[in-house]
Amino acid sequence: MRYAPPGACLNDFAVVEGPPYVLLHLQAPWTERPAVSLLETSYGRAVSHDLVRWEPLAPAFGVGPPGGFDDTAVWTMHPLRHGAGWTMAYTGVHDDGHERQAVGLARTRSDDASGWRRVPGVVVGPDERWYRTGEQEAWRDPWIVEPEGGLFGSRYAMLVCARTAHGPVEHSGCVGLAVSDDLHRWTVRPPLLVPGDVDELECPVLERVPGGWLLFGSIGSSHHIEVWRADRLDGEWERLGPLTPPGPYAPRLVDGPGGERLLLHTVQRRTRLDDDGAPCRGMLAQPKVLEIAPDGRPRLGWWRGAETYLRPPSDPGAPVWNAVVDVAVDGGPARVVLRGEESGFTVDVTPGGLRVRCGAAGPVRETALERPVRNLRALLFGEYLELYADGVFVACAVSYERTPGVCRARTVDHRSLPVTVRQVEDPYRDRDDVSVALRADESVAGPP
Repeated sequence: MRYAPPGACLNDFAVVEGPPYVLLHLQAPWTERPAVSLLETSYGRAVSHDLVRWEPLAPAFGVGPPGGFDDTAVWTMHPLRHGAGWTMAYTGVHDDGHERQAVGLARTRSDDASGWRRVPGVVVGPDERWYRTGEQEAWRDPWIVEPEGGLFGSRYAMLVCARTAHGPVEHSGCVGLAVSDDLHRWTVRPPLLVPGDVDELECPVLERVPGGWLLFGSIGSSHHIEVWRADRLDGEWERLGPLTPPGPYAPRLVDGPGGERLLLHTVQRRTRLDDDGAPCRGMLAQPKVLEIAPDGRPRLGWWRGAETYLRPPSDPGAPVWNAVVDVAVDGGPARVVLRGEESGFTVDVTPGGLRVRCGAAGPVRETALERPVRNLRALLFGEYLELYADGVFVACAVSYERTPGVCRARTVDHRSLPVTVRQVEDPYRDRDDVSVALRADESVAGPP
């Protein structure tokens, strides 16, 4: 349902596809220090057979030797099948007063994403003709594809999070481009995409779809995922707008155990694990089905793979902790209370959107909707909430109140609405999870 490594925060990640699936992720200790990204000095690793329960493994890879381009931190990576094993493009950081960023390579023959050996030196960095260097430099989050028909005159194309050389920094975020025939010698090209109103477009990901390509990217200032579409990689990119509400970040795409195309992403936690804490690096969220509508626009839908952890419907009047809750809203305004108004989430549904309040007086999240909601589904797991309107992902939030409570729903004239509650078996009952620490009066078996 969601995963974070024991005792640490999880940030950008990659998945070595399976099953079993192996997760590589940035990790750092809990801290409110602004430069927490410089503490990301190794990659965490975990394994899963179903993309729900993740088992932590020994860390893999880390910073390079002193004086190297990657001696301060290692950031976002992209492993791809190459020859008899895997080649990983990764971001290295050297701090000389500026966070100098460049891309290097590492290799392994192991399918469990261990045993990496780096290729010495930088393989590609920003070219000052087109990209900002030095102060407020960006050249990270590599993503490599093989374009059709030798497009760009090369076998491989690499996308990176970059900034244009000119213009205001707050509008200079772009998707940088480099090309190569062998993954070792790269030629930097002008940006692939310059939105013109973005400070950072992080973790760019390409997906080939019938008739062209989709490009997914994380928008730093508003902390959500947007998507663009083009017939060809070197063509005009049409901005399709937000794919997610605020909160999801760092998208990655994998084939699920049943062959469905899934999008995985991170969500933020809050410092001190408190509703008043500032947002901070977080955790891996529930997978979602990537659906392509007839007009070519993508959306994220409910994934049935998690339903193997659901129990039969239970008494809707009983307190719950981990659960999937379905409410027949039928298009009208309604208030849905999840775990109680004082300790859980309150969702106000209107014909034009959702308003989610965390706890009695916690943070509020708002989402605009194109059409009235008929059926609202909530996934409650620990501190984490996801909402689906008629099967489409529309909102998420966290709340650190730790009291199980009742779920109920009513219209604005106080009529009760049908509520179905199915409790979720906790995949992590056998180990500590600091993000849902027990109350003093709860048993060691965990919340109900």
